Amino acid sequence: MPGSTKTMGGLTVGGLVMVTAYSVALGSNGWLWFGWVVLGLITLGMVLSRAT
Repeated sequence: MPGSTKTMGGLTVGGLVMVTAYSVALGSNGWLWFGWVVLGLITLGMVLSRAT
């Protein structure tokens, strides 16, 4: 897996941790979860494009 894809994977996992911590501490925010889903889809697209 190239470096840029690994970086995006790390950002996605880190984003999940941060959004989850925010939700536990201050309550859920739909826009944060939406942003994380978009980030996850971009990361998934990068992984799949590298696989072909």
